[in-house]
Amino acid sequence: MREYQQYIGGQWTGSDQLFDDLDPYRGTVMARIPAGTRSDAARAIDAAAAAFPAWADRPPAEKQALFLKAADIVERREDEIKELLATETGCAGGFAHFQVLTATRLLRQAANWGYLPAGEVIRSDMPGTFALALRKPLGVVAGISPWNGAHVLAWRTVVNPLAFGNTVVLKPSEEAPISAGLLVAEIMAEAGFPDGTINVITHAPGQAVPIADEFFDRPEVRCINFTGSSATGRILAERAGRALKRCVLELGGYNPLIVLADADLDYAVEAAAFAAFFHSGQICMNARKVLVEQPVYDTFIDRLTTRAKSLPTGDPAVPGTIIGPLITPAARDRVAREVDEAVAEGATVLAGGGSDGPCYQPTILADVPAGARIHSEETFGPVLVAQPVADADEAVKIANSTRYGLSAGLITSDNQRGFALARRIEAGVVHVNDQTIADEPQLPLGGVKDSGWGRSGPESMSDFTELQWITTRDGTGPYPI
Repeated sequence: MREYQQYIGGQWTGSDQLFDDLDPYRGTVMARIPAGTRSDAARAIDAAAAAFPAWADRPPAEKQALFLKAADIVERREDEIKELLATETGCAGGFAHFQVLTATRLLRQAANWGYLPAGEVIRSDMPGTFALALRKPLGVVAGISPWNGAHVLAWRTVVNPLAFGNTVVLKPSEEAPISAGLLVAEIMAEAGFPDGTINVITHAPGQAVPIADEFFDRPEVRCINFTGSSATGRILAERAGRALKRCVLELGGYNPLIVLADADLDYAVEAAAFAAFFHSGQICMNARKVLVEQPVYDTFIDRLTTRAKSLPTGDPAVPGTIIGPLITPAARDRVAREVDEAVAEGATVLAGGGSDGPCYQPTILADVPAGARIHSEETFGPVLVAQPVADADEAVKIANSTRYGLSAGLITSDNQRGFALARRIEAGVVHVNDQTIADEPQLPLGGVKDSGWGRSGPESMSDFTELQWITTRDGTGPYPI
């Protein structure tokens, strides 16, 4: 069992207190993690602020070499990373491989972002005036990464601001402090990123507030970059508003999957099973509700129910496992409670509905009453609500009735019709003839409404830079006074 240290200013540093990092499947201690304090956060901010001027001015070619080397290291350490993701986060092999693959692609894509146009010339009506709008990095960005897509989302939290010249203090979730943070620091240190460019601090469960207080109180921190729940995002946004700090938020989603009557039902069933149950339903883009046109509803649901019951459940380290453990016993119990409440209010269980040790069975619910929490709120587990609709218009209306707007999928054999319907759906991402989960480093992933604001990929330049207007004037001219 390894004892880890925090990474501050290019140095690995211990802590007076440690906490246990638990294997969610076995419930055993798999590592000991520093219980960092507000003073650790202060030192990390100091280090990031000191490193900022040199990193902001570093030539793009030098930054590119560092990102590419980090990608090579991630690729080389894939087996180790996948094993860690299984033991720390309960991640089965398929999603672990996806995380490693996407992380390497992100690093290689971001290696070129330093060459993106950093401004534009704007015509001025003033004679002899040359006007520029220039993009400049913000300074120190405080990143808060989640446990559910621990490794890939940690890289996204770090790489997007770094690529545009900022330095970063990363606070990973206490549920995945290694794969969501400390491992990233190890790889970046090995790749040769300058001291202070990336700093990683950890804290014990329930002790995030002092770290956040330091983030908000320090003027050097110019932006809070958070991926997590909408409830926490709202708190952070309120505090950022009071402190006049920028805030980038990717939050929760109640993502609809629409199946139209002209869909290939075999394909639609596979798409729905993947969207609902991949990573045990613990991805912000998982489908939470499937809306099926009435003529094919019964046939589709029968096939999907059979498919859900066939998904292998158990140890995520065993090849072929699809449904692993939920991240904590408390998370499993919360999902069970919400399903039981829905059933008590009249919902029908078509598949699942119970626990297998630390795992929750892939579950499909029908006839869920509108008053049940699970009808309109995100349940972070392998639970899908099935609902028939009269037509596509009703499906779109129901899809838009939620306060969330992250991702949506629409299965149809008519892509032109699907595109027209997609434009009516209130979500940051809509996939026509596909399910709800997708992520590519160069594409602008992000939500609307209560699913947050800001976008990943090259589009994040606008989130992690300031726009400065500069003019130069030839000669002199008269002033009106």
